[in-house]
Amino acid sequence: MARYYFDIHNGSGPVTDSDGLEMESAARIESEVARILTGIARDEFAAAVDGEVAVEVRNEAGTVVFYGSLTFQAKWTGVGG
Repeated sequence: MARYYFDIHNGSGPVTDSDGLEMESAARIESEVARILTGIARDEFAAAVDGEVAVEVRNEAGTVVFYGSLTFQAKWTGVGG
């Protein structure tokens, strides 16, 4: 199994993963990125009007091999706000 590093980019700036996780497949990497993104979105977007969060996955050589992101935007359309 290879080790991959999941670097997070959000409004607080980049957070570099120095530990990494051993992953057995591309599907497992995709699932982990989705888990990370939804967890951050749940915590950060609840108090935000706009936001973006991204995860870059690096392999052991330091090459970015996968990227996932979420963008949140909320605005009143003239009714109720």
